[in-house]
Amino acid sequence: MLDTDLKAQLGTYLQMIAQPIELHIAADDQPKSQELLTLAQEIAAMSDKITLKEVSAERTPSLAIGPQATAPRVSFAGIPMGHEFTSLVLALLQAGGHPSKADPALLEQIRQLPGEYHFETYISLSCQNCPDVVQALNLMATLNPGIHHVMIDGALFQQEVEEKNIMAVPSVYLNGQPFGQGRMTLAEIVNKLDTGAAERQAAALNEKEPYEVLVIGGGPAGASAAIYTARKGIRTGVVAERFGGQVMDTVGIENFISVPYTEGPKLVAHLEQHVKEYDVDVITEQQVTGVKKAELIEVTLASGATLKSRSVILATGARWREMNVPGEQEYRGKGVAYCPHCDGPLFKGKKVAVIGGGNSGIEAAIDLAGIVQQVTVLEFSDTLRADAVLVRKAESMPNITIIKQAMTTEVLGEDGKVVGLKYKDRQKDETHVVDVAGIFVQIGLVPNSEFLRDTLELTERGEIVIDSHGSTSMPGVFAAGDVTNTPYKQIIIAMGSGATAGLGAFDYLIRN
Repeated sequence: MLDTDLKAQLGTYLQMIAQPIELHIAADDQPKSQELLTLAQEIAAMSDKITLKEVSAERTPSLAIGPQATAPRVSFAGIPMGHEFTSLVLALLQAGGHPSKADPALLEQIRQLPGEYHFETYISLSCQNCPDVVQALNLMATLNPGIHHVMIDGALFQQEVEEKNIMAVPSVYLNGQPFGQGRMTLAEIVNKLDTGAAERQAAALNEKEPYEVLVIGGGPAGASAAIYTARKGIRTGVVAERFGGQVMDTVGIENFISVPYTEGPKLVAHLEQHVKEYDVDVITEQQVTGVKKAELIEVTLASGATLKSRSVILATGARWREMNVPGEQEYRGKGVAYCPHCDGPLFKGKKVAVIGGGNSGIEAAIDLAGIVQQVTVLEFSDTLRADAVLVRKAESMPNITIIKQAMTTEVLGEDGKVVGLKYKDRQKDETHVVDVAGIFVQIGLVPNSEFLRDTLELTERGEIVIDSHGSTSMPGVFAAGDVTNTPYKQIIIAMGSGATAGLGAFDYLIRN
């Protein structure tokens, strides 16, 4: 089951287990059960602190993990490989007493949560967003005896997925009811359960001393800016909804110079680790609602708190553009999706559409073609904007159909899920219907700058206008990355833009 390299890596980690643990395996004669049984046996054979026990369970195959002589509260329904292999390793270590690196205050908050919480998380093994949610809930179950969590591979338990009408992952259920969908951090989940947390956090943020530089946004541009200012020895803070920004939703990265290949979550982990090498105050789970110039620059948050700083760097990035047609919002997460890697496996053997003929759209079509029955690509223009090599690959695949000059006009649905879409042939001025179960929207980016419309100079597209030093139209406020009018929205360019803004802010401070 495990190759030589994986066994070597796992063996190193298993040496960190401090207390005996027990694996409860529920398996039958089916091939997937036997795969999971083999995996469990290999793991148990690698450490004298791990024992294996065959049991019956609600779902088969499944693997539950817990300290010896206790009922396990963490389990995997399916085979936790692919992106979830890390979740398996962490579950083994945490059950074995290896401490988490999460914020100690947050860990104590989890321990103090009252009540019983039974979480179920439906995932796909190709989803890069799912492990964060799985690992967060596994940790919570490890720390608090009132919390139980099971990861469920949607591709393996398709009947459950269909019964619950799950068409996007991760989908989290709490005590049998929908709890959340999409990427969620540990802090987000805990704060959703702890109703008094937001007020306590807002009060604590209001008490913070003013910064010399406050970076808004935790993506590549924000991380770069924070590192550059912190290295100058000035008081630096970062405030963001989540660390990593849109890069967390990026799978393969092959144009990051000096690194032939990496993945978004891995790059973000390295960025966060680098930022925390310095004395940077990182504040997450906070949405910025305004920036205004007073004696200092004041940054207001949705929680009601206000942070103050002598200078500010805006690095709020961009998000996927939506179609803005009838039915899109109604069926979001019920067939309308924005991440083919995450949600593609849920449409196995079905017909889907991809909206957009740029690199993202054609790459999505190629990826999906290996899973689904048929992919229809709809491109607004009369030409595809994707690289020629991608276009040739897509055109060579028998189950990809490309329609140009097609304007999507409506998402069609029945019984709470997508059943098709309408588009207008712009050349013939005719309306057509395509029967699909899923629609993957890949039509570019929108800058996250709405809260700045009446504050800074923006382009018609909503991008923040900056000069060669990263300065905006407000003295002391700088900007960097995809939210600005810098051409070419690329990770490496955003990092350079962040460095420029950081140095620009430093120069502003020493001159003022």
